[in-house]
Amino acid sequence: MSGSDGPGAEPPQAGPHPLAGPASARGRGVPSRPLQAYVLHQYDWSESSLILDLFTRERGRLAVAAKGAKRSNSQLRGVLLPFQRMQASLARSSDDAEVHTLRAAEWAGGAPMPTGGALFSGFYLNELLLRLLARQDPHAALFDAYAQVLPVLAVADEAQSQAALRAFELILLREIGLLPDLSSVTLTLQAVRADAPYALRPDAGIAPAAGDEPALPGFRWVSLQAALDHGGVDALRAECAMSLPALRGGLRTLLQYHLGSPMLRTRQVMADVRKLMDSKAPHR
Repeated sequence: MSGSDGPGAEPPQAGPHPLAGPASARGRGVPSRPLQAYVLHQYDWSESSLILDLFTRERGRLAVAAKGAKRSNSQLRGVLLPFQRMQASLARSSDDAEVHTLRAAEWAGGAPMPTGGALFSGFYLNELLLRLLARQDPHAALFDAYAQVLPVLAVADEAQSQAALRAFELILLREIGLLPDLSSVTLTLQAVRADAPYALRPDAGIAPAAGDEPALPGFRWVSLQAALDHGGVDALRAECAMSLPALRGGLRTLLQYHLGSPMLRTRQVMADVRKLMDSKAPHR
């Protein structure tokens, strides 16, 4: 995810998007209201400035130039941190600008910074958003779910963290249209049977389980769908907690299928760290 632009490089040009509307609409500058935002990723633009990938509630994922943010006297240095909620104000720009300019940012509260394994989990969520969300495609419910999962990760309770991660993955997949209805067999649209085992497959959705693939009984899938439809994040998290680790296996396979690439970087780093720790553990 690191940028290749060296010091003094020019920022990406903010030309019109190929699918933008009429020129008269593109040319109109629009005032920018403060946005609720998190920093997903940042990389150097010049010796003193950064390019940020922001996840905002109002406008989705945005590329933003933070001029002077690396200077020692910049007030932005203590604000542009991962996992910390902020209010970001952007300079006037057209709606379809590829890169916006950060005018001001203020800390808006947030959970303590995750540490240890929880820090990897936080960066895993950021990588999912970077890889799966299109730019300038707002998802307010997903933003709220992200804001609610961060305090759970900071607590560093493994069981709660795993349930919170699965709940976030479900919300993310549904928000971007990649999650089938969990209460019915995808290919036949028939309701799942309460006690029969079903698997979540990338190519077939909810399907009768075969062999030793990760599976859950039908009533669990129905409960998960009900929590997605009618419950809040807490209710969904509670349902996920009762469906581990089968839910984790199914969601991991589905996510990897839609990512269409090798393992996520954060997941690979976590796997490498576990191998290193195992190699240093005393043999009995």
